[in-house]
Amino acid sequence: MMSEKILVVSTDNNHKISEIQDIMKDMPIRVLSKKEAGLGHIEVIEDGSTLEENAIKKALELAKKTDAIVIADDTGLFVDKLHGEPGVYSSRYSGESATYSDNNIKLLKELGGIPLEERTAKFKTVIAIVLEDKSIRTVCGECIGRIGFELRGENGFGYDPLFIVDGYDKTFAELGDEVKNKISHRAKALFNLKEELKNIIEDEENEGSGNK
Repeated sequence: MMSEKILVVSTDNNHKISEIQDIMKDMPIRVLSKKEAGLGHIEVIEDGSTLEENAIKKALELAKKTDAIVIADDTGLFVDKLHGEPGVYSSRYSGESATYSDNNIKLLKELGGIPLEERTAKFKTVIAIVLEDKSIRTVCGECIGRIGFELRGENGFGYDPLFIVDGYDKTFAELGDEVKNKISHRAKALFNLKEELKNIIEDEENEGSGNK
C-alpha cells in the first residue's frame, strides 16, 4: 500500500479546501491549504495570456517551497459575442480594483441590445498540477450557458447572477451550491483532477511492484 501523499492547494479559502477534501476522501491523499502546510503568503502576478499560464505560474511559485504535490487554478468567463472577453481578465474586467458589481455592469453594457440567443458564453476553470518531481500537468472543466439581461439570484458571486446555465434556465446564483457543485466548471475540473491523480498513483504503484 502506497503511503499517503500530501496535496497543497494554492488557497487559504476553507470552503475550497473542504470541497477538495470531500472529493479526495477515498484516495490516499491529504489535502492542505498553504497555511496548513506552513507556506504562508505567496504573491504571484497573474500576467499570463491564458488561464493555463496563470494557473501554472501560481502552482510553480508554491512548488518552490514544498516537495508535495501542488495545485493552483484560474477561472474565466468567455463570451462569444465579445470575442472571448472578459476571459483571462474576468476578475479585473472593469479595472484592477474592480468589484463584482463593476464587472457585471460593464458586461451588461458591452452586450447591450444583443438578443439572448446570441449571448452564448462559457465558464472555464484550469487546474495546474506540479508533481513531486516538479513535472507539470493541467486539467480543465467547462460549463456552457448564456448571459442574462439582469442579475438573478442571491447564492453566487462574480458573474454567477448573470450566467444562465444551459439545461436549467436558471443562473448559477439561483441554482444553489448543491446543484452548482455538481455541474459547474470548477466541479468538472476537480473531477478531472481526481482522475489524473488516480492515474498517477496507479502508475507509481505499478512501477513499484515491477508491473509496467
